[in-house]
Amino acid sequence: MGDLLLVRHGETEWSRSGRHTSFTDVPLTEDGEAQARALAPLLTSHHIAAAFTSPMLRARRTAELAGLPGARVDPDLREWDYGAYEGVTTAEIHRGRPGWYLFEDGVEPGGPEHPGESPEEVGTRADRMLSTVDAALGNAEGSVVLVAHGHFLRVLTARRLGLGPRQGALFQLATGTVCRLSTEHGRPVLAGWNVRPRT
Repeated sequence: MGDLLLVRHGETEWSRSGRHTSFTDVPLTEDGEAQARALAPLLTSHHIAAAFTSPMLRARRTAELAGLPGARVDPDLREWDYGAYEGVTTAEIHRGRPGWYLFEDGVEPGGPEHPGESPEEVGTRADRMLSTVDAALGNAEGSVVLVAHGHFLRVLTARRLGLGPRQGALFQLATGTVCRLSTEHGRPVLAGWNVRPRT
């Protein structure tokens, strides 16, 4: 069985400034596009059986620039719905909710289209995506790549390793990086994290 490769999209203006970004379709910065292009050699060193991307422009563009133009869009890869915290920084949230922590406290509801998600709701989506990954790994030789978003991929990693969704807090994830989840003696393991191309 191949590995599961996780790619966090390249930098955006909002990721650079620390603004929570889920449903707002913010494009990559020039630096973000350069980060995405630089990932191509890391990915081509693997035999890729299947690639999936979030529907958001920043993820789809990262996939394209990283050499995955045929990546299939899957809505389960979208970022944690931040509800009322969309576009807001952690520092700004702390002014009204000192000590607030996303993985413990979740978010305040937004409008009807974006009510926000709890850690468990994000975990349910991650589990569904992992079922898709397992089907792809079982049907072809090679690795599967997911191009998505920081908080969602942290929850997905926790779930892959048999942890609860809130334990995604343990896996800090930078923009424009590749992570590798593999197996050892038939059990899931973390084999590489926040890997960037050598400069």
